[in-house]
Amino acid sequence: MADTPTFYLFHGNDDMAIEAAVKKLRASMGDDANADMNINDYQGEEVTVAKVLNDVKSFPFLADKRLVIVKGFVAFLMRTNHGKQQLDTLIEAIPNLPVHARLVLVEREKLRSNLKIVTAAQKQGFCREYSVPKDATGWILNRAETEYDAKIEPQAAAALASVIGTDLRAADNELVKLITYVDGERAVTEKDVAMLTAYVADANVFDMVDALATGNGTVALSLLTQSLEQDPTDPGFRLFSLIARQFRLLLLAREHLDNGGSSNNNAIAKVLGIHPYPAGKVATQSRRFTVPQLEKIYRRVQQYDVEMKTGRIKPRLALELLVASLSKG
Repeated sequence: MADTPTFYLFHGNDDMAIEAAVKKLRASMGDDANADMNINDYQGEEVTVAKVLNDVKSFPFLADKRLVIVKGFVAFLMRTNHGKQQLDTLIEAIPNLPVHARLVLVEREKLRSNLKIVTAAQKQGFCREYSVPKDATGWILNRAETEYDAKIEPQAAAALASVIGTDLRAADNELVKLITYVDGERAVTEKDVAMLTAYVADANVFDMVDALATGNGTVALSLLTQSLEQDPTDPGFRLFSLIARQFRLLLLAREHLDNGGSSNNNAIAKVLGIHPYPAGKVATQSRRFTVPQLEKIYRRVQQYDVEMKTGRIKPRLALELLVASLSKG
């Protein structure tokens, strides 16, 4: 086999990383007029194994490599017995690909390690799995620095990760928006994230609960009004659900801590089923209440929820009454 692999298998759910790997191989073909003449790019369902092998074995035109990229080929071939037989034919041909060949299979999902095509790539080519991290905080920090030569504070990255989840493309879009906003003058902060992303609704709920914990009904009502104005399409149902969710999480966190549970963010996140960053904030906030207080509040929240959903009270009025009642204790 040539020193440089002739067969590549990229698989996993990290689309951006896979695209970057494919782009790198494309770039290795050069940028002259002949490069595109030696690159074929197919979707799995639109090509046959025979066509792929014919293309990749064909001698390159005024170049030293021929690149053939096929996306979703393995998934497509695995659907039928005939397809599986064709995949076996492809696997058998891999060891004998000419040195100028660059065959790249791209699969947008993780492939089982015991599949013959995976084993073939590991032994006779190059195989790499690209998986989205469970916590995108580190990815966001690294992306800001390496891709955009910008800075984002760790808390801001964690806040963004808590909103985006595992959607790295969405994280990248939001990151670009945030970096453009600060325009190189400083690092992106958590306040920037709160102002420019959907995180603002959750942040307002946190601040609202803080105000209620100290009996500051004026601040809580101001935050309530601000949240409702930010989403005029929502009469209050979504905001109410966020508040109800927050008090449920506070109750769970406080019970966990009172029962001797770990105060580590990751441990609390596992108990609550949320990202470690907001889990840490929930744990801190839960210490401002006792379990009996939170149980009483949650019962009140449930009461207003029933009255609101049965039409006995409008969502906005339910929110205002809830804030007013909680600010009095």
